[in-house]
Amino acid sequence: MQVTIDKNSGYCFGVEFAIQMAEDEMADGKLFCLGDIVHNSMEVERLHAKGLRIIDREQLKDLTDAKVLIRAHGEPPETYQLALQNNIELIDASCPVVLKLQNRVKLAYDKMEKIEGQIVIYGKMGHAEVVGLTGQTNNEAIIIMEEADLDKIDFNRPITLFSQTTKSTKGFYHIKSLIEERIKDTKGTLEELDFNANDSICRQVSNREPQLQQFATERDVIVFVSGKKSSNGKALYGVCKQQNERSYFVENESEVDLSWFKPVDKVGICGATSTPMWLMEQVANFIEGAFEETPLAH
Repeated sequence: MQVTIDKNSGYCFGVEFAIQMAEDEMADGKLFCLGDIVHNSMEVERLHAKGLRIIDREQLKDLTDAKVLIRAHGEPPETYQLALQNNIELIDASCPVVLKLQNRVKLAYDKMEKIEGQIVIYGKMGHAEVVGLTGQTNNEAIIIMEEADLDKIDFNRPITLFSQTTKSTKGFYHIKSLIEERIKDTKGTLEELDFNANDSICRQVSNREPQLQQFATERDVIVFVSGKKSSNGKALYGVCKQQNERSYFVENESEVDLSWFKPVDKVGICGATSTPMWLMEQVANFIEGAFEETPLAH
């Protein structure tokens, strides 16, 4: 049996940066983090053992004189205001790609306000990054995920569209074309002022789709390692499953079923942008140990 870990899987630089910042800060003592630092319970447990304590927004309101990490997803303006009021030192690990997008959304919102336009965000309602983005629009942005959500938009008014950075490129362009059709149906025409679409998807994430397609095609079995909360994980697992019917989703090695494999299989281990390399290695080692075969191929 040959077991290979996908070299393109694992943390994106935003998540890696946030975890490194957390570990550096914890060298001086306890650190709070607003929400799960990463959508992976195994990594959250590892960092908890080092002193990282996860809090939610309600708990933040009661916290004073403490250090709080802002994770890669970014935060809305009110989080920064609250920190000032409560004498909280913020360790800002917002991903640079997300911060840049927040600025773009804020500028577009100010522009749209003048012409009674609308900011539309293609993303998951309640997702931390989307909460940070809508915060740039006084929480007035319209969040859409699927075709049915388009009914929330007024197609007689100008529209500026953005995307959550971790959404699928294909999904974004599908939504974009649906909005264009709706504008034409409503107004009979599509002028430049009517619609401005911004592909704000992080290419480090979106490029993983074609890379994974190839990886999944070249293996007999795929074991996809990801936290169940990760929307990126669900999407990328879907890419594997489409290419390779023998694809399985696990959170850790305890969920691996050895009946999935034949001794002659080429096995591929891959994961989400929130999956640590050590966890993929743990899964790979477990499978190899069970079949007592060749050393791990990277």
